[in-house]
Amino acid sequence: MAKMNIVFIASEAAPLAKTGGLADVAGALPQALSRLGHNVTVILPFYRKHIAAAGIKVKALKKSVPLWMDGVDYNAPLHEAKSDGLRFILVEHDGFFDRDGIYGPPGGAYEDNFPRYLFFCRAALEAACLLKKPVDIFHCHDWQTGFVPLLLQTQYQHQPRIAGAKTVFTIHNLAYQGIFPSFWLHRLGLPADFYHTGCYEFYSQINCMKAGIATADHISTVSQTYAEEILTSEYGCNLEGFLGNHADKLSGIVNGLDVENWNPATDTAIVANFQAGKMHGKTACKAALREQTGLADDDDAPLLTMISRLAEQKGVDLLLDCIPEWLQAGYQLAILGSGEPVWESMLHDLADSHPQQMHFFAGFNEKLARQIYASGDIFLMPSRFEPCGLGQLMAMRYANVPVVRSTGGLKDTVSDYMQNKKTATGFAFSKATPAAFKEAVHAAVNTWKHPAKWKRITGNAMRRDSSWKVSASDYAKLYQSLID
Repeated sequence: MAKMNIVFIASEAAPLAKTGGLADVAGALPQALSRLGHNVTVILPFYRKHIAAAGIKVKALKKSVPLWMDGVDYNAPLHEAKSDGLRFILVEHDGFFDRDGIYGPPGGAYEDNFPRYLFFCRAALEAACLLKKPVDIFHCHDWQTGFVPLLLQTQYQHQPRIAGAKTVFTIHNLAYQGIFPSFWLHRLGLPADFYHTGCYEFYSQINCMKAGIATADHISTVSQTYAEEILTSEYGCNLEGFLGNHADKLSGIVNGLDVENWNPATDTAIVANFQAGKMHGKTACKAALREQTGLADDDDAPLLTMISRLAEQKGVDLLLDCIPEWLQAGYQLAILGSGEPVWESMLHDLADSHPQQMHFFAGFNEKLARQIYASGDIFLMPSRFEPCGLGQLMAMRYANVPVVRSTGGLKDTVSDYMQNKKTATGFAFSKATPAAFKEAVHAAVNTWKHPAKWKRITGNAMRRDSSWKVSASDYAKLYQSLID
């Protein structure tokens, strides 16, 4: 395969700035593509506070890109950062990007998110024009970059270094589409000829996700099952018909995981390391977490864990319906997450009334997350929908056997014990009901009580290849097919 010049355009990327799984993909997939021999650059907004907090060194490039938007002429300076050899180009506009939050304050969104990210789309294309070699592929991610393919086709076709590039638009979560009032149309200089139902018009509003779907050369999602699900009314978020019109260019490629970073054999955040076949360290991790959180030292109690955003999508209401019964059965729970205040309050109340059986930490703490992954017996992901999910991949790496709802990437990555006991890596259930969730957890606990059976499952889970290698190769083949 010929060496390609690939440019990722994303609103966040690890380790520079992160709110969720998009950042993990935009940071890890380019690394994997680089290892395959391709030249990859990631273009990102210059989130000054977040990048400084991450300890990433930034160098000014002494280059800037001119832009006009909303009646104002801008000159956006460019900066460069490197992480593990991967090059990031950062677009500066402190008025837009030097804020405490990336997309908004906790639980909210900034009112000017559309001009912020349209500015970024234009600046990213301008920055790509300054690269030494012509761009072969632009890989864009979620609604924040949805206008890149359209702008490339219309307002940037005169730029020789980018005009011939093909575009891939990845939908990480269709539920977030970037819908904004139509008054931005002329203020921001959008291609007005494309403001119709076949492109980015959506009930008299602007839909950034539709722009990407309509005009990209290819649409990808983060798992094969999710690619199929979003064509249905249950998961299509009112775009299932529109996506169906573009189904010939839609495919799913499951996300990978940075397996060097998420490795219980080398992880410095946990009290003892372990690996398949040498599991004594996991016992020490569980003992340390119990002592740290006040959970009872009870070897007869399975430790159920969950690390999640507390939202309906993640099935937190199913969890809350089940917890009282699990506590009565003597199970222990360690839960880390933040989200809707009413659910945080209910989890706090349950933990406070059962301090030796349940611990809840509101918020996110990566060190504690790693300790929970390393300590738990059973990992809970009762998601109503899950485009891909990374939690189950991390849990399997740490022998924390996932119980998942069979949807999206969870269905594609977790092999159900009830379907094939020899190759199983976890347990799955189909209906999004408390009864189905309880039944799957009950099956997992009963299996946990048989060490030989549990050893087989944890061994399968830990040895599963969750790396980016296969997925990166699939993306490279996709890019090449577009160029050909």
